Amino acid sequence: MSELKIVLLSGGSGTRLWPLSREAYPKQFLPLLGENSLLQATWLRVRDLPGVGAPIVVANEEHRFMVAEQLHSLGVRPDALILEPVGRNTAPAIAAAALRAMQDGGDPILLVLPSDHVIRDEARFRAAVSRALPAAEAGSLVTFGIVPNAPETGYGYIQATSGQGVRAVERFVEKPDLATATSYLACGDYFWNSGMFLFRASRYLEELEQFAPGMLSQCRAALAGAKSDNDFLRLDRAAFEACPGNSIDYAVMEKTAHAVVLPIDVGWNDVGSWSALKEISEQDGDGNAHRGDVLAIDTRNTLAWSERRLVALIGVDDMIVVDTDDALLVAHRDHVQDVKEVVARLKGDRRPHARLHRKVYRPWGSYDGIESGPGFQVKRITVKPGACLSLQMHHHRAEHWIVVSGSARVTCDEKVFDLGANQSTFIPLGSKHRLENVGIEPLELIEVQSGNYLGEDDIVRFEDVYGRS
Repeated sequence: MSELKIVLLSGGSGTRLWPLSREAYPKQFLPLLGENSLLQATWLRVRDLPGVGAPIVVANEEHRFMVAEQLHSLGVRPDALILEPVGRNTAPAIAAAALRAMQDGGDPILLVLPSDHVIRDEARFRAAVSRALPAAEAGSLVTFGIVPNAPETGYGYIQATSGQGVRAVERFVEKPDLATATSYLACGDYFWNSGMFLFRASRYLEELEQFAPGMLSQCRAALAGAKSDNDFLRLDRAAFEACPGNSIDYAVMEKTAHAVVLPIDVGWNDVGSWSALKEISEQDGDGNAHRGDVLAIDTRNTLAWSERRLVALIGVDDMIVVDTDDALLVAHRDHVQDVKEVVARLKGDRRPHARLHRKVYRPWGSYDGIESGPGFQVKRITVKPGACLSLQMHHHRAEHWIVVSGSARVTCDEKVFDLGANQSTFIPLGSKHRLENVGIEPLELIEVQSGNYLGEDDIVRFEDVYGRS
């Protein structure tokens, strides 16, 4: 049996689930169903397939520490964690993974999976992968088509030849209008395009060489110039930026004569909108799916998500309500696809809500922006045991640190000293400083910033164990 290598694609931004999902912390890192994030759930459902070793992960450079930490918490160290300096869509990402998979002289079968989908019937999905393996081993490029249960206009479709099991692909179809989608459902030979693939690494590269040779050439150069950084493999920026961007569908699957599809019915959902999340969430007798502290009276067919506060719904139907620390979304269920317009407006206005949550995760821990006003800002900072912030200074702000719990080691210019709970220190403007957690429990402290500019870009780093500039 051929080696089976899992390729996890983790480059999405998930803006259609705003305000819960944002660019700096997108939906694949969120525990939308159960305790595990979508990324973690994706790995867990395939890790026990025969012949599976450590996965290859392709991720946005900005998300590298979140990917590594979430997999580490499952006891997984990726075979390679490939960092894209810029997004170039799925075809180059998969090419980089295929090239890396063959670097040691092997030629594994690649099971390529987006890291932000939900599959309810995991046993049936694993069985489907096993059924598709002979076709991949024989040289076909297999994709998995989802048996549709509704005339969905939000998905692309794959038309397959008639028959059973793995079938030849007739054509790929763009997202249809409702009448066309209805006809596809009645026909029975059309399936939703899941974006999941199974093929031998060399076969994908051969097809890419034929149909997009410039893309493959730039991916080879990006990998040849890649630099290893702890657990990360950083693709060469110049080479990858010069790589044409395209999806695997457009670059290869729509052109190759070797595309086949295996229709599957496994409870798949791409969680591409709040209404999609409602469909797969547990619901009460009135069709309500609620998460957090939600009180509903005379309310039907709603999704309400509250992170902290009580949310009360009275006499409303078909609504989506999502309450986070710094943003509240209220939308009719029929308009949830328009959430992307909110994100576009926020970006146009240069508001941070499109990109960041109030709580921001860093490789050393996190900070939560509690309060701000003219000339001041208050944050709650959490530092993981053994972690430390960079040695840094600020041109425009001073800081006052108050330890809430844990053990802090502070560097301030030439002084190095320790602080415990209920102790504090002042970091003057322009001082070189560093914060470390020297204890075995998380370090919690309150930071009060004061100055004429309080942006996160007012940081000059002198030393950093995480390789940030």
